Amino acid sequence: MLLSSVAVQWTWAQNDNAERPRARDVGVVVGVFAPGDLNAITDVEGVRVGHFTQIKGDDIRTGVTAIIPAPGNLYTHPIPAWIHVGNGYGKMIGETQIREFGEIETPILLTCTLCVWSAANALKEWMYEQPGMGEHTLNPVVGETNDSRVNNMWADPIQKDEVYAALNGARGGPVTEGSVGAGT
Repeated sequence: MLLSSVAVQWTWAQNDNAERPRARDVGVVVGVFAPGDLNAITDVEGVRVGHFTQIKGDDIRTGVTAIIPAPGNLYTHPIPAWIHVGNGYGKMIGETQIREFGEIETPILLTCTLCVWSAANALKEWMYEQPGMGEHTLNPVVGETNDSRVNNMWADPIQKDEVYAALNGARGGPVTEGSVGAGT
């Protein structure tokens, strides 16, 4: 049994284009509620997700994922939020203010470990361009995904253009899953 499991995992790892079954597809039930029609966070009205994937040469394999949790300007109309730390090891900007006020005022970005700060700066600039924004203080929310095994994060591959592409490309509906955006 273990050998066949390893073989299946190896086969999936070798073929990035293969459709991997989702937990529910193989009978794993998570939680007590039925999923929405898409079984995605975009089943929640107003939630949009965007990705930008960057693959360059032999050492850049990364990206950025943007989650816009509600329509409109989140700064002028913040929404309730909370943080739960699963392992206490990752880098995250914006966590303290969410814990203090219990709300979020920007989209959420996920990107490679050493790109968190450049992504936060780009998110700040993107927010200032939104209708109704002035130059106020702002709490960008950016978390990391450690892709150092496949990506040279010291190259700082995620900058303003990549963040804007993920934010401006955010859509409702089916969410692309797998090796895309911050999950590359």
